[in-house]
Amino acid sequence: MARTQMIKSDELLVRILGERHRHPGPERRVHDSVQARHSISRDLSRPGDQDQTFGNRLADQVARFGGSWTFILVFTGFMLAWAALNSLLLTRDAFDPYPFVFLNLILSMLAALQAPVIMMSQNRQAQKDREAAQHDYEVNLKAEIEIMALHEKMDAIRLHHMAEMIARQEQTIALLQRMIEAKGDAP
Repeated sequence: MARTQMIKSDELLVRILGERHRHPGPERRVHDSVQARHSISRDLSRPGDQDQTFGNRLADQVARFGGSWTFILVFTGFMLAWAALNSLLLTRDAFDPYPFVFLNLILSMLAALQAPVIMMSQNRQAQKDREAAQHDYEVNLKAEIEIMALHEKMDAIRLHHMAEMIARQEQTIALLQRMIEAKGDAP
């Protein structure tokens, strides 16, 4: 019976996946998972070893802080304080008088450093998103295969029960016919 189920499972996989299950990739992983009767889902929220480098953690922190309201408010406060200090308080001895060339230089350098770090973080997030989409595809594909296998099992059970019911009905009809014939022969 297990051998028959494995053959039917193979036939089902070939029917759904075609020849894709023979090549390395998500279809092959799903095929192997179905054959081994193992779960394919995994927790993607836990960071892997590749995510634990100092540079990656720093990029994520810079992107997280640089894209927050805290950063916007702190930096707005810094720029207002800079302008007030150099325009109002230090009118004669301002270290960066209006039009604030030094402030522009600082802002340009900050943008030049912050942009690539944020892009690194976004690239890593995009990679995580691709991995999550790939994982979702594999889980959905396996679920689809398992559901189709269950449908086939249910259809086989239903056909088996229908065949038994038809056989019983034929026996009942034959018994009824014999009873009618026996009653017709009786005086």
